[in-house]
Amino acid sequence: MTAKQQWFVVLGIVFALAAGALTATHFLKDELTSVSIGSDAPQFTAVTLDATPKTKTLADYHGDVVLLNIWATWCKPCRTEMPSIQAVHTQLVSKGLKVVAVSIDDAGKQQTIRDFAKEFGLTFEILHDSTGVIQSIYRTTGVPETFVIARDGSIRKKWIGPEDWNSAGNKILLEQLLAEARP
Repeated sequence: MTAKQQWFVVLGIVFALAAGALTATHFLKDELTSVSIGSDAPQFTAVTLDATPKTKTLADYHGDVVLLNIWATWCKPCRTEMPSIQAVHTQLVSKGLKVVAVSIDDAGKQQTIRDFAKEFGLTFEILHDSTGVIQSIYRTTGVPETFVIARDGSIRKKWIGPEDWNSAGNKILLEQLLAEARP
């Protein structure tokens, strides 16, 4: 094989590797990005529990401080943390905090979700994602998982498992974010 032929082989291999990398990046782009503190919160879609459900997305809360909780009615740790989420919501809603709890219960469980909200006296926004797609978008490992999203759309806290959202530390974080200027 001549030197010229060897270069063509090398260039062919480099081209094949580059094409493979571009193809993998295109098809695996969601798996290659991370959902972590400092990253932009991914967009999601879920519906309200109204008689005529309305579709909501993260864009509906643009410029707000959002406590995004991903949960399910069958989840015992979710039952543990819901009272603290309600308490922090009650204390900070007047300052602009948006609490958005997205249930991943199966389709047809809207009444179960409504009953859960009534049982716990929940007054914040509860949405439903019966497909559970939000779990893959946010790369959750289970429920509950909660994300604190700043006004600029970046994730400032990610918590796996139940948490006391009404604790002094969490309230300080939320109040600091609420004090930031809107973008």
